[in-house]
Amino acid sequence: MKTFLWVIVPYVSIVIFVGGHVWRYRYDKFGWTTRSSQLYESRLLRLGSPLFHYGILFALVGHVIGILVPQRATEAAGIGDPIYHVLAISLGGVSGFMTLSGLAILVYRRRTVGPVFSATTVNDKVMYVLLAGAIVLGLLATVFGNALAGGYDYRESVSPWFRSIFYLHPRADLMAHAPLVFQAHAISAWVLYAAWPFTRLVHLFSAPIGYLYRPYIIYRSRPQGLGARPIPRGWERADIRPRRQG
Repeated sequence: MKTFLWVIVPYVSIVIFVGGHVWRYRYDKFGWTTRSSQLYESRLLRLGSPLFHYGILFALVGHVIGILVPQRATEAAGIGDPIYHVLAISLGGVSGFMTLSGLAILVYRRRTVGPVFSATTVNDKVMYVLLAGAIVLGLLATVFGNALAGGYDYRESVSPWFRSIFYLHPRADLMAHAPLVFQAHAISAWVLYAAWPFTRLVHLFSAPIGYLYRPYIIYRSRPQGLGARPIPRGWERADIRPRRQG
């Protein structure tokens, strides 16, 4: 079970994540979209969307620093354990609550606004459940695992385990002894990554790069006359009064 959870599951998730995006891009380019519902309702969207997206962005930066950057690198930069602990709890808690609040507003909007609810698919509902699960477990790991439970230095277990996966030398023993909330958060993240390519979350990898090298659009002013096209029979210009029959 230890090998299955902390070695097989991560690699299967990574393969599905990468292969699923390649498949989706090749065979479902027109479906590579957020399926925006802004035309149906914008008031709640203006509140929930920034909270969710900025919260996710801050949480991503925190994960990069906390998991991908080794502890010796932060110590060499002059960030000791007490300062790092305070920053991890404060920034992680704020970004987590921002993300969760934004997601709650977006889910409420989809459930209460008729046209938005009608445009919500089963795929969207599964995506929201997976997102909410990963976010809630991440908050529990940050707040209760660090602030209320006496502190747990995940940089000695979770971080090296995660990096070892990409070193192709996974150390399952490190995660086997981690607290349950950290284990649950890691598993929920891998499940979310596996489902990612088949949801609207693919728009994270969309960028208008084509705008940088596409040719200019030439606009021409409309001529004063109606052009060379003849006026169809039975039609006449609106600024010409009909002639009187003599």
